[in-house]
Amino acid sequence: MISLTTIMKEKKLESHSINLPTDYLSLLESVVCKVEVDLTGWLSDLSGRKDWEVWSESESDNYVIFFLKQENQDAEVTLYNTGYARVDINDELVFQGDIIKKNASSAHLSYYSIESGEKILLN
Repeated sequence: MISLTTIMKEKKLESHSINLPTDYLSLLESVVCKVEVDLTGWLSDLSGRKDWEVWSESESDNYVIFFLKQENQDAEVTLYNTGYARVDINDELVFQGDIIKKNASSAHLSYYSIESGEKILLN
C-alpha cells in the first residue's frame, strides 16, 4: 500500500492519509484531467431561460468558444484549458472565473492516463 501525507498551510500541521494499492497509480505517472460541461443546462441556470442550442464552435490551442442561441438571445461561452471560463449573453458578461470552483454542479471531471488513455478513477 502507498500512503500519502499532506501538510496544510498557515503553520497548522494536519496529516491526511490516503491508502492506495501499490499497483493503483504511480505518483510519477502523467495524468490528463478532462472537464465536461453541460453548456445548455449551465446557460439555463445563468439566464433563467431554457432551450439553448449550440450553433457553432471555434477551437484554439488554449480555449474553445461555443456560440449558442435561444429565441432572441445569443450567448458566447469561452472555456479555457486552465479551467477558467467566460460567458456573455447578448454581449453582457454573466460569468467569469474558475468553472470548477464556482460551478461544480455543471462541470464533471474525469482523469485519464497519458500513456494508455485509460480512465482513472480517483475517490
